[in-house]
Amino acid sequence: VSQIFTFIFYAVTYSLRRLSLAFSRGGKAHLAVLFAGIMGIVAWRYFLDAYGLVYSERGVVFGAGYTDVHAELIALRILMAAAILLGIVVLFNIFRRGIRLPMYAFGGFIVAIIVVGVIYPAIVQRFQVKPSERTREAEYIGYNIEFTKKAFALDRIEEQQFPAEEELTEEDISANPATINNIRLWDNRPLKTTYKQTQALRPYYDFNDIDIDRYTTDGEYRQVMLGARELYQENLDPKAKTWVNQRLYYTHGYGLALSPVTEVSEEGAPTLQVKDIPPMSDFERFQIERPGIYYGERTNDYIIVNSKIKEFDYPAGEKNEETEYDGEGGVSLSSFFRRLAYAWQLGDFNILISGEIDSESRILYYRNIQRRVKHIAPFLQFDDDPYLVITEEGKLVWIQDAYTWSDKYPYSEPLPDGTNYIRNSVKAVIDAYDGSVTMYVVEPEDPVVQTYWAIFPDLFTSEQEMPEDIRAHLRYPEDLFIRQAQVYLRYHMEKVADFYGKEDLWEIPEEIYRGTAQRMDPYYIIMRLPDEEKEEFLLMLPFTPANKKNTIAWLAARSDGDNYGTLLAYILPPEKLIFGPMQVENRIEQDTAITEQFALWGRGGSTVIRGNLLMIPIEDSFLYVEPVFLQGA
Repeated sequence: VSQIFTFIFYAVTYSLRRLSLAFSRGGKAHLAVLFAGIMGIVAWRYFLDAYGLVYSERGVVFGAGYTDVHAELIALRILMAAAILLGIVVLFNIFRRGIRLPMYAFGGFIVAIIVVGVIYPAIVQRFQVKPSERTREAEYIGYNIEFTKKAFALDRIEEQQFPAEEELTEEDISANPATINNIRLWDNRPLKTTYKQTQALRPYYDFNDIDIDRYTTDGEYRQVMLGARELYQENLDPKAKTWVNQRLYYTHGYGLALSPVTEVSEEGAPTLQVKDIPPMSDFERFQIERPGIYYGERTNDYIIVNSKIKEFDYPAGEKNEETEYDGEGGVSLSSFFRRLAYAWQLGDFNILISGEIDSESRILYYRNIQRRVKHIAPFLQFDDDPYLVITEEGKLVWIQDAYTWSDKYPYSEPLPDGTNYIRNSVKAVIDAYDGSVTMYVVEPEDPVVQTYWAIFPDLFTSEQEMPEDIRAHLRYPEDLFIRQAQVYLRYHMEKVADFYGKEDLWEIPEEIYRGTAQRMDPYYIIMRLPDEEKEEFLLMLPFTPANKKNTIAWLAARSDGDNYGTLLAYILPPEKLIFGPMQVENRIEQDTAITEQFALWGRGGSTVIRGNLLMIPIEDSFLYVEPVFLQGA
């Protein structure tokens, strides 16, 4: 742009003075130096573009292919040299009359761009690569396989053979009591509805989500489902939605509901091991000392605590229990200027003029835990499902999985969102009462988190400082597992010939839920892996061959102790027909006794809800379990 305006300036100036477009030697030198500088920048860009070929999308896979290495790279080097030469010619022309030489040089540069930069690579791709694509691209497909597996940590997967015997014996069942006793009979959607009906207790309480975790109670390792009882101000009576009520009085949720995944009462309800307000439990491990939830998944608005008005704590018969905030969360409104600043920032003049606020008051904002951590570390990606944990001290904390990521990992095939490198390197722990956030680095060898840690040394904490009762509840995140599974569907193939021919593509199977086919989600389960001595908490997902319904493999992620993060893939014998989820669903629908019972329940006015199908490995075989729920009219 500066080159163009400089040329126009000289042209107009000399035209007005001499009625001629001729330039003085000084003007000519000025333009030549600018143009040579531009050519230097162009040459540097070609130099950098050569390194950018590792992100090429020209070939059959992401990354530099045969044409990029044997044609495009050469073209870039030629064009870089041509740009430098053109700049030298223009500078040399300062000492000569006329502009014919640089014009010829410029024309030659344009021709080089077209012939060398466009036509030559296209010819190589069409006449050398395309007729022999598998042979020409084999080396580069190998690079793509290697680097994609590294980028998504698939190179850590331990592959084993799983015999998949057809018979599941009574001895197999008896040998795995902990697995059988932890088979999940509840789905999060029906359980969430049940919690809302039986444990919300007041219109202004709600359960945003159902979390899955595990606890040891009375010596038994049990899988549980739980939901935080959060305050939902939108459900207050319209006349109660005053500024004082919404900002000073109704400030927090209270406690949680928790039930084992396997137990059902005689009435068909979950067996609650933590229930009601205040939280009640017969188990010492579930005693909650600080049940207030000031920071959660639905706490989207700011509040002011320690005002002259006591806060609503929880309903107690005909009266309400009230409380005063006893935490360090938020910012003190100790001066007029602070109140003025927050009134301006939040657009709420009442903060400045309210007589209920004094120097002891504190304002709590960024209370939505996902918004809170994103504000602290906007360079990280965060899992969609934070989960609540009861510490051994009786506190409630949220665990939020966080990811380092990149879209610039060489040769790694990107996901649809562009990500082609990801690690679950950070676990954020947020106190539900005071909002304090601790970000633990759990994968310190990740170079991305190493860089962030060096930039923000006070932001991150070593995993070694994580309390043991928090560490015991770390779980392999579902969002990461799904991404890895999607990549593994293709990248389990390590032979270039198989990969190029797509001879062994897999798919994530479908299942029936509420009468509709949908993609199967990974599920947490407690089970004993083959060749292991005890049960453990896993996340798993079966796979089927592309366009087929039978099971071909299953992937598991371990979460307990030193095995946390280990990925295991069990490959089934290809010569055996092992029923996949949809084949089992079809067999259920073809069983007349089952369908007649479903129809009978339906005629009674109830809605039959078929839950998530679970495919549970036991010994060398599989057990298929699908819960059925009846919803009243």
